[in-house]
Amino acid sequence: MTAPTLALCIPAYNAAAYLPRLLESARQQTQPFDEIWVYDDCSPDETSTVAKAYGAQVVRGETNKGCSYGKNALAAQTRCDWIHFHDADDALYPQFVETARAWMAKDPSPDVVLFDYEARDHETDAKLYVRQFDDGALRQDAIAYGIREQINPFCGLYRREALLKAGGYDLDPLVLYNEDVAFHCRLAIAGLTFAAESTVTIINYCRANSMSSGNLNKCLRSQYHVMAKVADQVSERYRPEIAQRLWDIAAVSAAHSDWENADACVALARKLAYAAPPRTSFWFQQICSLSPGLALRSREYLIRWLKPHLRRQATA
Repeated sequence: MTAPTLALCIPAYNAAAYLPRLLESARQQTQPFDEIWVYDDCSPDETSTVAKAYGAQVVRGETNKGCSYGKNALAAQTRCDWIHFHDADDALYPQFVETARAWMAKDPSPDVVLFDYEARDHETDAKLYVRQFDDGALRQDAIAYGIREQINPFCGLYRREALLKAGGYDLDPLVLYNEDVAFHCRLAIAGLTFAAESTVTIINYCRANSMSSGNLNKCLRSQYHVMAKVADQVSERYRPEIAQRLWDIAAVSAAHSDWENADACVALARKLAYAAPPRTSFWFQQICSLSPGLALRSREYLIRWLKPHLRRQATA
């Protein structure tokens, strides 16, 4: 029986300065990838040239269409059984492929495996934290887990056939800044099975000028649209998780004075029959019973008055 194959798929835009670190880490694997692909999203720099110099196969877009489009294009292009997406500015420890192949060889194997990863500062290489996933919670209910948690694609191992059948990445512009949560919720709703790997073999380098850090309000608005889509696709049993997530988004939007998005989140939570967060204080519940919008504003203005340092940190 032929062993399952694994492709490294890298969406890239203006990534010539970062790709050598990632592709060198791919070269140093204790077991090799079967294929390495780079989607050059119409970069004006030497992204394609650098990728080819390291032996990667390159698909170049004629117009800039974004990361999600690039991932879908690479998933369609490769013929490997399994896919690992990786951001161009991150890296891998040498045992990643070896660890992934152990999962791929299981019978049965899950459709999606989330790998714990290490976050490091891009400038100093200082270790910031380790992100850990809950294997038991993922196996029990991947939909609820996907609603509650931010799951990034650079930590995932995906069965290609199941991913394509589920529809891949959602290209709706409204979810652009939260497309990874939309993606993993879509896979879970489609019935794909999930598990988690605790061995840290992935490095996520954090940069101050990343898309998410520079577009927080857009990210929050996308989070609302993702939850609205999920609410339309799942049963009532997930209403508490969706409502709690909406109230959490509303609170952060309020901290950044995006009251339009905060109010939209509260309105949808109320539509789901949660005029107050499922998990909150007694007094906040009572004010919400009078007016959820008033409760949200009162709490925010009290924080700004009594603990202004928290808001200075939030907007820094």
